[in-house]
Amino acid sequence: MIFALSSIPDLGTGLGTWDTILRKLAHTTEYAVLGALLVRALRSPWLAFALGVAYAASDEFHQTFVRGRHGSPIDVAIDAVGVAVGIVLWQQVDARRVAA
Repeated sequence: MIFALSSIPDLGTGLGTWDTILRKLAHTTEYAVLGALLVRALRSPWLAFALGVAYAASDEFHQTFVRGRHGSPIDVAIDAVGVAVGIVLWQQVDARRVAA
């Protein structure tokens, strides 16, 4: 899904500043899901984080080849925050499940 969305030339909504805020929140959310899925599958938060950030970097590189898009190190950082949030949330959910 991330790759497919990154292939769309223009995701702008025309909402000005809100457009930017909403797109950055979408970045964070989609990468939080990725982080949660990675840590669930790998059972290693550090490996899940490293793979999630590596995918974020490769996604930004991919966007340099899409007309109307560009890769951004800031987006990689935003994505990394999302991956970390997803990992932490999954670990909390998993800890509660195990404790119950």
